[in-house]
Amino acid sequence: MSKVIALANQKGGTGKTTTAVNLGIGLEAQGNKVLLVDADAQGNLTDSLGFQEPDNLPVSLATILTKNMMEEPYKPDEGILHHAEGVDLMPGNIELSAIEVSLVNTMSRETVLRSYINTVKDRYDYVLIDCMPSLGMMTINALAAADSVIIPVQAHYLPAKGMTQLLQTIARVRRQINPKLTIEGVLLTMVDNRTNFAKDISFVLRRDYGDKLRVFQTEIPLSIRAAETSAQGKSIYAFDPHGIAAKAYQSFTKEVLEIGEKQRKRQHQADLSR
Repeated sequence: MSKVIALANQKGGTGKTTTAVNLGIGLEAQGNKVLLVDADAQGNLTDSLGFQEPDNLPVSLATILTKNMMEEPYKPDEGILHHAEGVDLMPGNIELSAIEVSLVNTMSRETVLRSYINTVKDRYDYVLIDCMPSLGMMTINALAAADSVIIPVQAHYLPAKGMTQLLQTIARVRRQINPKLTIEGVLLTMVDNRTNFAKDISFVLRRDYGDKLRVFQTEIPLSIRAAETSAQGKSIYAFDPHGIAAKAYQSFTKEVLEIGEKQRKRQHQADLSR
């Protein structure tokens, strides 16, 4: 059974893309088939996986979504790229900005991405969607397509205000479009353990939100090596396998797998009791 996870935060620079790459490749290393979907017009995920100049790619997510909106046929694997570390990628680029505008006048505009993902997800154990840093139509589409959301939050500032907006949007999508949508959890990123400030933010986040939603036990440390991976087109495991960030992402991947396992067991028991 495939699981679709959106990585979302309307604030930029929270480590969404780095998390998408390293979670995706971490899940693949544990024997899962993984598709990464770059739903950001900046194409950072595509770039981070070594496909430089995403704007020059002949087929991207925008191409496929346009075909979907125009009801033109396309092959399920059309445009999907393969990365050396085993994951597949549906690339994104600047053309998604135009899609965001055209979605406004499209019928079933919130579910265009979902209808594409439904055609490919049976081939994968996990589909990870890297959202753009906004709460616009593409992010709504990602939330409508997802089973759950991971919210990466930078430990440099008090995230409460932005978190509230995002949680309201997720609740609205759940009410109106996607009743099965859950919050997988909040992931603290870029944590500088040398400062009391980072520890304070971790404490405040767990205190204010810990009873409402999961805050992952793993915290991703501030690491220059992790920041450098995007220029190399590799995951942190290939670039700096023994570093603190690689260990943290391994631990985070394990948490995500354990949550998935528990959910599968619950679902199985629910099915049996019917």
